[in-house]
Amino acid sequence: MIETIRFRLNGKPTTLRIEGDRKLLWVLRTDLGLTGTKFGCGENLCGACTVIVDREPVRSCQLPVNEVRGKEVITIEGLEKDGKLHPLQEKFAEHGALQCGFCTPGMIMNAYGLLLKNPKPTRDQIISAMDDNLCRCGCHKRIIRAIEGASAQM
Repeated sequence: MIETIRFRLNGKPTTLRIEGDRKLLWVLRTDLGLTGTKFGCGENLCGACTVIVDREPVRSCQLPVNEVRGKEVITIEGLEKDGKLHPLQEKFAEHGALQCGFCTPGMIMNAYGLLLKNPKPTRDQIISAMDDNLCRCGCHKRIIRAIEGASAQM
């Protein structure tokens, strides 16, 4: 059923007339052209589709768009401000915390959610928070260093 869905997306009011049960991932990628959020497993397991909804990291592949009604949604595109990358984006690049880059947006958004709740996490807290985001390239140690560096910079 077509619904009117209003929410804030990357700081801007957004209104859509759309099937309410359509998954947020596909609304972002297909309807809104924000392709930074990736389709990985489609099963809520890998984390490639992670976005922030009301300051919490969520997997957009299984989230119906009607569940973000009235909420704040931030995608990887929303972290950059006025042409300046977010410290997490900078540190991921600086530390080489990516190879193919496919999982990187989800990794960064999950780390962003962690830093919103805990600006100075320990290494063990970082590892625990990032445990469910999968990277097949094996960049896990560099990802941890990048998050530590961003935490220190922020």
